[in-house]
Amino acid sequence: MVRAIKYRITGMELIETIDNWEHLINFKVNLIGCGGTALTLLEIKDSTKDIDMIVPVQNEYERLMTFLRSIGYQEKGNGLAHPDDPNFQYQFWTGNRVFTTGLLDSPLEPDKNILIKKWKHIYLGALNLQDLIITKMFRGTQVDLDDCVAAFAASKMNPEALLERYAESAKYDLNPEKMIMNFIIFTEALAEKGLVNKSFLEKAASYK
Repeated sequence: MVRAIKYRITGMELIETIDNWEHLINFKVNLIGCGGTALTLLEIKDSTKDIDMIVPVQNEYERLMTFLRSIGYQEKGNGLAHPDDPNFQYQFWTGNRVFTTGLLDSPLEPDKNILIKKWKHIYLGALNLQDLIITKMFRGTQVDLDDCVAAFAASKMNPEALLERYAESAKYDLNPEKMIMNFIIFTEALAEKGLVNKSFLEKAASYK
């Protein structure tokens, strides 16, 4: 069904799209929303423009790409788009990678994703908020920073555990010092909103 022309998609509309896929698909596939898509599915962010998903299992990824092209999705930029919804670009990442960041664990491991909906063939989850913040702050745009503050505020996340996991992830990046600086900027934004205390800000700064 063609939507009215607009440039952002809600979580409900995304679920409706995947529901349409479910009616046509004949194999099992795990989809894990990441980035702004995860925040939209978790109702932390109202809507998103680009749909980003991890397909952790390689053969599921390959079958999904073949399936989507068979129902009319076409190459657009770094992803796929359908002529009925040309404003929305779907990007799929495979394995443990999101954008340029390698996750420490598979998003299919226990507690590494949050179930959104499970159909007969399709499992849809959202990347857990700890890993979501890591992947977004590794990229580190202003939008990423704003999204990460919103994600932290919406959760009961342990900041100490987040710092430890972030620092461990940064070791595997080509520029770990820059990644740590991104996290310090994040903690400063949290502190401005009273979400972390001064001692945590000092602890994060000690990782420089």
